[in-house]
Amino acid sequence: MRRIRVLVVDDSALIRQLLTRMLSEAHDIEVVGTAGDPYAARDKIKALSPDVITLDVEMPRMDGLTFLENLMRLRPMPVVMVSSLTQRGAEVTLQALELGAIDFVPKPQTDLASTFHSYAEEIRDKVRLAARSRVRPLASRPVMAPATRLRGFTSSRRLFAIGASTGGTEALRQLLSTFPADTPPIVVAQHIPAAFSGPFAQRVDKLSALNVMEAVDGAPLLDGHAYIAPGGRHLRVRRDGAHWVCRLGDDDPVNRHRPSVDVLFHSVAEAAGSAAVGALLTGMGDDGARGLLAMREAGAYTIAQDEATSVVWGMPGAAVKLGAACDVLGLGHVAAAMLNGARR
Repeated sequence: MRRIRVLVVDDSALIRQLLTRMLSEAHDIEVVGTAGDPYAARDKIKALSPDVITLDVEMPRMDGLTFLENLMRLRPMPVVMVSSLTQRGAEVTLQALELGAIDFVPKPQTDLASTFHSYAEEIRDKVRLAARSRVRPLASRPVMAPATRLRGFTSSRRLFAIGASTGGTEALRQLLSTFPADTPPIVVAQHIPAAFSGPFAQRVDKLSALNVMEAVDGAPLLDGHAYIAPGGRHLRVRRDGAHWVCRLGDDDPVNRHRPSVDVLFHSVAEAAGSAAVGALLTGMGDDGARGLLAMREAGAYTIAQDEATSVVWGMPGAAVKLGAACDVLGLGHVAAAMLNGARR
């Protein structure tokens, strides 16, 4: 089997050494070169034709975002960002995902004695995922038409639930920015680190007619609001009298994830039943597939993102195989379909 050819780009010689060691231990991955800045990376790409690049967020001579934008415009290829778990690192990484990076991993620390194995597995898995993902040039990104609110139902009696993973931050950014201001409440589970979920919610809030925020335990679900599960915590929906409220939990990960889409969707199936509408977007693995099935069996209208517009058709594909989706749609059609589904 042909090995995945990786170019490691980072201004730190130590990080280049650590990443090379981590990746080279896998039988199916080969580090074909390293580069200390984007100019050296540009020459290495031409000479080595790697399958995947790991890219530092902040580098000298040319920052990672400028390099990534040029790369996605001139020679689109899978990129995994290596970023620090800081406010600045989160903001830049989210911009990188908008520009077309497939995924990101936290920048490794120098003391890896106790965490080396788990960190190495994470970055190897994400490189493998990037190698088989869909990369779209900047000029070919789908246009998201704003969804028009449909009359004929009382939104306070409806609830939207959305789940996503790899490729999901960009899919959610596009999707949430199309909903009108009087959309029913939306709860979202996106696989994301704790340091990133707050900046992600703030970023999407600026682009959307909705009020987008991190979910807070006990907060009532209101029309025109979207609630993002905090990284590292499960989000559930519970009925409190005539209203729905957010409930956050620190219980064990489900499907290796916290927040887990399955946890959210199962709670929505129980609390809202046929009053809910669910959508499972791009992502690796199968988290959310069984929860979406539970929603459909409870009478909810359910959607899986199609393969053509997904970065990775893992989670939505698993839902389709289970018969969990009423419809399989391109990302550009999901918002209108959810609003239409709320009329059912």
